[in-house]
Amino acid sequence: MARVLRVLLVLVVAVVVLSGGYLGYAAIRASRPVTLPAPAGPYAVGRTITEWTDRTRADPLAPHPGTPRRLSVWMWYPTTVSADANPAPYAPGLWAGLQLGAPLGWGETSLADVRTHSTADAPVAAGRFPVLVLEPGLGFSAPQYTAFAESLAGRGYLVLGVTPTYSANLSVLDGAAVAATEAGNPPAFEAADLHQGAAQTAGDRLVDVWAADARFAAAQAAAKPFADPASTVYIGHSFGGAAALEACRTDPHCAGAADLDGTQYGTVVHTGLTRPALLIGSENSCITGVCRPATPADQADQTTARTMLAASRGPAWRFRVRGAEHFDFSDYNAYYLATPIRSVLPLGDITGAETLVNAYLGAFADHVTRGKPEPLLTGPSPFPEVEGQPPAP
Repeated sequence: MARVLRVLLVLVVAVVVLSGGYLGYAAIRASRPVTLPAPAGPYAVGRTITEWTDRTRADPLAPHPGTPRRLSVWMWYPTTVSADANPAPYAPGLWAGLQLGAPLGWGETSLADVRTHSTADAPVAAGRFPVLVLEPGLGFSAPQYTAFAESLAGRGYLVLGVTPTYSANLSVLDGAAVAATEAGNPPAFEAADLHQGAAQTAGDRLVDVWAADARFAAAQAAAKPFADPASTVYIGHSFGGAAALEACRTDPHCAGAADLDGTQYGTVVHTGLTRPALLIGSENSCITGVCRPATPADQADQTTARTMLAASRGPAWRFRVRGAEHFDFSDYNAYYLATPIRSVLPLGDITGAETLVNAYLGAFADHVTRGKPEPLLTGPSPFPEVEGQPPAP
């Protein structure tokens, strides 16, 4: 018995020592700065944060009826000012609340240590630039897509990152943090596998709000002397992808829409798009309509995508990315995350997903707004992780 106890004690001590060693390693690794991928375009990137109020709409998600819809909008744009010496902070002020809370914060790169390639409030470069409206996934905020935004701005686009008030876990308005409400992030989404009908109804209702946000942001940008409002592209991740497609459906200035791993919702599912679309899904995603459904939710996603594609009259490029999961379409792919944290988040084993997706988004935007050839969209992919289908007939 004494020998057994000694063995057990040694094992316990070993586990404690190893755990303590790993915790120490993870804390040190999380404290190291992380630099987002550098934009490959010809422009340096400026960034400014603004707040816009749509007084034509009462906000259906606000806790107080009759409140006008108010949005925080991050703008990335071409500039001639390099950010090398003094890059804009990734999550300034109250936006630092996007950091995972204790006890998880010890194992994630501090947002203060994430290096951007933007200069805060730099002057806009000469010229007029097509408008790209970028909508995050449900619960996410615009700054969590900085890598995509900087890449597109560096290619010569005015990128508007719209944080959906009361749907995002965090927004900042009038110097105060704003959390999600039940109306903005419906409980039906938490049990979508079990209650497809409820989730669809909630999604159809919410997507109209988000699509109106995107169109409003595009209209506000149209008043800027450096914007080319005749060429607007809507891009979104997850639920933001659904909103991007729906916004494009009703905007006569829409040149195209891109959906990154987002189940489609709203009227666009049944009417389709007359404009070009880009659908990029994660490895096991069915949002492109091509997959092997493993769950009822997968089957529903496949049916929804095929319904929309069959109704669409514009070309639709569809790709799936092997090794990618849902959060790989955000900046989470670039942060350091300790293994216990990473294992509970939908992150795949792919590295450099943001570079791959940036390439496809840039090629799509260049094609639909500037008429450039699209060899990346139609030819063999230089990325072995990418599986593609030709535009749906």
